[in-house]
Amino acid sequence: MNLWLRLIWALVSWRSRGRLSWQAVGSRQFRVWPTDLDIFNHMNNGKFLSLLDLGRFDLLKRSGAWKAMGKRNWYPVVVAETITFRKSLSPWMRFAIESKVAGWDDQSMYVEQRFVVSGEIYAQAFVRIRFLVNPRGIVTPAQVIELLGGWQGPVPVLPEWVARWSVESSMPKGKEPAPSIWS
Repeated sequence: MNLWLRLIWALVSWRSRGRLSWQAVGSRQFRVWPTDLDIFNHMNNGKFLSLLDLGRFDLLKRSGAWKAMGKRNWYPVVVAETITFRKSLSPWMRFAIESKVAGWDDQSMYVEQRFVVSGEIYAQAFVRIRFLVNPRGIVTPAQVIELLGGWQGPVPVLPEWVARWSVESSMPKGKEPAPSIWS
């Protein structure tokens, strides 16, 4: 339920937070609510991933990308994500989620997101996103970049480990999944 409340708040408050370039670092403030906690009294690891959605949504709304893509029936979907936890977030703690486009390849865009408390990174995630079009189709990162007015300045280069992770997390069409320990 609290994610619905946070989503509603994001929908009504984004305008008051000012416009932002889609190439900028978007930052959104949050607080750890009791409903975010696990049995160890810190924020549940699954909650981190859910809140990342709101950070990306805020960046898309404030930059105007959400509206531009909506006019074309384009929408983003997460195809892979990885997160590293450094410190726990405790009850009532204030934190920011910072979101920035980290780069792209032929099929996907990558967003780096960080949970930050007083300038210190508590968790860092990389999210691989594909763009789809209703009723059925794929939008390339090049098409998204063109729609949003191109990339101004130096093109970001994905860290080598992110590029490797992307390849390893992708499964070619028609191929079986990698062997599992359950096999």
